[in-house]
Amino acid sequence: MTSPRFGVDSLHDLATSLLARGGVGTDAAQLVARSLLAADRAGIFSHGLLRLPLYLEVVAAGGIDPTSEPVVVRKFGGVTVLDGRCAFGQVTMQRAVELATESARTHGIATVAVQGSSHFGAGQFWTSQLAQQGIAGILSSTTGPVAAPFGGSQPVLGTNPLTLSLPSAGEGPLVADLATTAGAYGKIVAARNDGTEIPDGWGVDAAGTPTTDPGAVLDGGALLPFGGHKGSGIAVLLEGLSAALTSASFAVNTVDIWQDQSSRMNTGHLLIALDLAAFGDVDEIRAKVAQLQEEVRSSAPDGSVHSPGDLEHAHLTANADAVDLSESTVESLRALAALHDIPFPTPLTEGSSR
Repeated sequence: MTSPRFGVDSLHDLATSLLARGGVGTDAAQLVARSLLAADRAGIFSHGLLRLPLYLEVVAAGGIDPTSEPVVVRKFGGVTVLDGRCAFGQVTMQRAVELATESARTHGIATVAVQGSSHFGAGQFWTSQLAQQGIAGILSSTTGPVAAPFGGSQPVLGTNPLTLSLPSAGEGPLVADLATTAGAYGKIVAARNDGTEIPDGWGVDAAGTPTTDPGAVLDGGALLPFGGHKGSGIAVLLEGLSAALTSASFAVNTVDIWQDQSSRMNTGHLLIALDLAAFGDVDEIRAKVAQLQEEVRSSAPDGSVHSPGDLEHAHLTANADAVDLSESTVESLRALAALHDIPFPTPLTEGSSR
């Protein structure tokens, strides 16, 4: 499959213009566009501009309030409870990062529990901001009901993403950003849009039968947890941590915006921030993390092993100015641009293998 390549700035302008036409303010539009493009640049296409058409539909249907601002509803020591009030998940998470940074500087460790939010994009976009300031991060989130627990076939859990990040003296942070399902929901959507199959073990259809048809998973089926009962156990705990500490909704009580764009999902997030300076000499800690990264990379004589986060960092660097998009994403964005009479950017290349 080939992928046209576009200038990052031109795609950012397109995305912010489309969001503005949808009633999104300038600051929020730029933040959402930046987060989606960062995912595409990092090779996390399931959380990139593929999501923009859905976001616009959700705003139009009332599932996201583009004018809303998050508010703090509880503060206790290093703990903050933040209500997103149906704002963009990106707007809410940016505020959560700011609050966590400020509180971690004071207490050494800080937690921001979020309710009333929505989809926030790729988790590493947020923890990387902390890493740049010498703060380690742990981030989890609820989603809509798309996954079955181990042994089950009904979608009562979310993909329950988990992001872990450590600042490093190396080129990029040590970071793992993953769904607790065998494959991310966005990858299932992308496979359906591109007309491709998904790997064995990723999902079941509405009858609980294993399938490689992404449409069958999306139409009443369910994603499966990674690692069998171990991944399922982690997913359940992350569901609890992300929702039970606030008034956020569990996945099973949520109507996903992929199914009903007017749904106010009341998504929950949990962000834990650890200021390295509270634990010792920051430079020494960062150097120790870099040493761990090198030990992982050198575990194979041919240098083929990547430390967590290496590939995404390499992609971000290589795609600083231009990025590939799938044909299906290009066509959906082109249709939106035509609908709103916005010029569509000219691709830098017609396509390359992705």
